[in-house]
Amino acid sequence: MTETDTPLAVIADIHGNADALHAVLADIARRGITRIVALGDHLSGPLAAREVAEVLMASDILCIRGNHDRYLTDLAPGDMGPSDRVAYDQLEAHHLDWLRSLPPNCHMGEVFLCHGTPDSDRIYWLDKLGPSAEAQLRPRAEIAALATVDAPLCLCAHTHIPRRVTLPDGRTILNPGSVGCPGYDDDTPVPHVIEAGTPEACYATVQRTPAGWASSHHHVPYDASRMVGMARAHARQTWVRAVGTGWLR
Repeated sequence: MTETDTPLAVIADIHGNADALHAVLADIARRGITRIVALGDHLSGPLAAREVAEVLMASDILCIRGNHDRYLTDLAPGDMGPSDRVAYDQLEAHHLDWLRSLPPNCHMGEVFLCHGTPDSDRIYWLDKLGPSAEAQLRPRAEIAALATVDAPLCLCAHTHIPRRVTLPDGRTILNPGSVGCPGYDDDTPVPHVIEAGTPEACYATVQRTPAGWASSHHHVPYDASRMVGMARAHARQTWVRAVGTGWLR
């Protein structure tokens, strides 16, 4: 069996949730999987950014950069959103240098890694906002138009919604969902809410087989009380609801 044929664990959107990350890494180890990639937005959130940074920096996980990782390194502290600012205040210079060193995307053999789409870390690839600003699956033609890379398997994140789409040409695009932030609200491009509907920590596994790419989505229960307490201490009630229940509304 070649390295390309061995299972790969895909994690994303940890958002400073150290306890969810530990639960997911333990579940991955239990499955005997040693190859892990992380698709960005590692630290931003009113939780435990420093703890997550120390875990990732000491690991062999291949990490790329997400939009909130970019905000933490490129924006002045006074221009950051409240969750980014809480994370920033926990970090030291070497943590920020690590974030700066991460690539925005990566080719790994037949697998392409990005946060949003191949060309943007802020655009939802597999989802779009419907007439009432609800998240829904993009039409296939729009998904294909955003697939500007030639890779049999594309891994993306950003929406926190676990999804898999297969294009007519056989290419597969997979979003593993969020390890640490199962719901959020945003005002870009219009005000909207994303909800996973479950507080479990999400990730995915993929493996190449003779018939194509096999994949599974995993939802790992963990004790979220410490993270909920951190969100409450920073007066981030949307995070309290999202991390604790998977719902915002």
